[in-house]
Amino acid sequence: MIYLVYLVILVAIFLFYKVLNPEEKERISIYQKLKGERGEKHRANFVLRLFSPLNNPLLKKAGLYEKIEQKLSLAKIFWAPGEFFALKELLVIFILLIVYLFNFNKPLIVTGAIAFSFILPDLWLIQKIKQRKESIARVLPETVDLLSLCVGAGLDFMAAVRWVIEKTTPNPMIEELKYVLEEINIGKSRVQALRDMSKRLDTPDVTSFVRTLIQADRMGTPVEEAFVIISDDSRMRRKQRGRRQALKAPIKMLIPVIFCIMPVVMIIVAGPILIKFFSQNLFIFK
Repeated sequence: MIYLVYLVILVAIFLFYKVLNPEEKERISIYQKLKGERGEKHRANFVLRLFSPLNNPLLKKAGLYEKIEQKLSLAKIFWAPGEFFALKELLVIFILLIVYLFNFNKPLIVTGAIAFSFILPDLWLIQKIKQRKESIARVLPETVDLLSLCVGAGLDFMAAVRWVIEKTTPNPMIEELKYVLEEINIGKSRVQALRDMSKRLDTPDVTSFVRTLIQADRMGTPVEEAFVIISDDSRMRRKQRGRRQALKAPIKMLIPVIFCIMPVVMIIVAGPILIKFFSQNLFIFK
């Protein structure tokens, strides 16, 4: 009964807030405008949008709004931070309803289920960000090679970036370059835009890419030579990552081998022997 009371209080607070505070217009960042995503953000789940006016002010006061917005942008999920937090709230409400309907009376299990449902969207978001960073690290050498060819053909850095964006197949690295180009077009310096990209992605390959470009710009080194260095360094890092994954493979295989494969093998090999052994009553001494 107490869970139903909690649910009624939550709904009452939400309705009270909706009456006193009309829904504010969501601001759309440059990153969300890159591929015409202005409408996609507002096509999010209607239920999540209902909770957004309540969550956005709370997240801003708690200092979490910008952090969640940055993570959503990095994962290319075009939701408002309030909508993402609403997903966490709905999962908690769902768990409370299950607890109420099935009448669970173990506080430890209920608390663990509520905590897990609350952090589950965070785990999903972290996984999306990780996959996107891995995709960027995987396609970075080829992107740098294209930039090097464009610069070698006579284009400057900005023209080379623009040509690569327009002519190549979209991928996460191209989308980040679009973001950098858009920031430069609105007045941000090239060095600062590249530094912001490095800080936003926080991956060794992109950090090395940005650092080498900035050093080449300061020291007057030809950009084409810098691109060759970046491409070789990125490929070397990719090979090292592949070797590390290969070294981890035997350790990761131990768990399924010990708990899944070995029991089946033992049953197949030793099962008939044990059946025959017990069926002949060899343990009975005459």
